[in-house]
Amino acid sequence: MALPVRAALLQTVMGPFVIDEVELESPRAGELRVRVTASGICHTDLTYRAGAARFAFPAVLGHEGAGVVETVGEGVTDFAPGDAVVLSFFSCRACGTCGRGQPAYCERGPAGNVSGARPDGSFPMRWRGAPVRSSFFHQSSFATHVLAHQHNAVKVDASAPLELFAPLGCGFQTGAGAVLESFRMEPGQQLAVFGAGAVGLAAIMAAKVAGAATILAVDLDARRLELARELGATDTFLAGEPDLTKAIRQRTRGGVDFSLECVGLPQVLRQAFDVTRPRGTCGLLGLPGRDAAEVTLPMHALLAGRKLVGILEGDADPKSFIPKLVALHAAGRFPLEKLIRCHDFEAINDAVHEMETRTAIKPVLRMQGGTS
Repeated sequence: MALPVRAALLQTVMGPFVIDEVELESPRAGELRVRVTASGICHTDLTYRAGAARFAFPAVLGHEGAGVVETVGEGVTDFAPGDAVVLSFFSCRACGTCGRGQPAYCERGPAGNVSGARPDGSFPMRWRGAPVRSSFFHQSSFATHVLAHQHNAVKVDASAPLELFAPLGCGFQTGAGAVLESFRMEPGQQLAVFGAGAVGLAAIMAAKVAGAATILAVDLDARRLELARELGATDTFLAGEPDLTKAIRQRTRGGVDFSLECVGLPQVLRQAFDVTRPRGTCGLLGLPGRDAAEVTLPMHALLAGRKLVGILEGDADPKSFIPKLVALHAAGRFPLEKLIRCHDFEAINDAVHEMETRTAIKPVLRMQGGTS
C-alpha cells in the first residue's frame, strides 16, 4: 500500500525545488522505509540539478539522509523498526568489485545511485499518478520518508544527533576517507587540500587525526581558510595568489606526499598534481560540471613516480567507516558540527542558495511533519 509523503521535487534543469505530496511504495525485498530526520545537501545534488549526465526530470534528489526505520521488506534481518540509520551510497555486495572490499566502485553502482532509479529501473515514488525519479543513491532523501536498501543503511545509536551525522553518508565520508582509507596517511606526512568546502575540510580533520606534519589548505575565501586552520591546517593559501604552486613547493621543500582536488576544475587539478613530490599521489575528489573536463599533465613528472588517482566516496565502506567517524566525533577529534548549518525542509531553496553562494559549508535540512 502506498504511503502519502512530502518530497522536494525538481521539475526542470536548474529549477526550484517544490515541496509536494507524493506516494511512496511499500518496501520491496531488501529495502527499508525510513522516516527521514535530516538530509545534507551535497555538491553532487547541485551538479545533477544542473543536468549532469543528462539526468532526467522530474526527480527527487538527496543522498545524505538519516532517520528512523519504520518498516522493513522481506529478507531484511539487520534492521528493525525504531533503528536510527545514516544512509549512504548503494552497492550490491555481490559483484567482483564489492567482493574485493571496494563497494564505492560496485559494478551495479551507477544504476543504483546516479540513475535516479533502483538497479532494476523502477521508481519507488509516484507524483500526480506518474512515476518520478526517486531512488537517487537508493534513497532520494529530500523527502519526509524514503525507501533505502539494507546495503546502504548504517545503524547508529538511537540517541545519535542525526542532523550532524547525515552528511557522513557522502561528503564527510569522501574527504575523510580519501585521507584515512585511500591514502592511509601516516604520522609525519604532508597533505595539500585544494578547496575548503565540506569535503576538503573533512580531509583536513582526518589528516590531523592521522598525525600529518603539514596540512595545507587552498581556497578563494579567507574565512574558510581561517576555519581550516581551526580544524587542523598548518598553512593556508589564497587560491588566486601568484606562483601558488611554487610557494607550496617551497614551503614543503619539494612538494607534498599527498594532494586532493576537491573543486572539480581542470586547472585546480593541475595545481594539485604539480605540488606533489616524486612518488607522491594526487587524488581527484571534485565532481566536474555538465561539460566534459580534461587536464594535461607533464609526462616527465609522471615518470618520476607521481600518481593521479580518482577517488569515489573516499574509497570507504560505509558499513565500517561511518562508525569510525562517529567514534572520532564522540572523542572530539572530528568536530563536524563546525561545518553544518541547519534549515527547515521548507527552506530548501534558501539552503541551496547558501551553498551556491558559498555562504554555508554544509547545509542540512531538518524534516518536519509528514505521515508517520
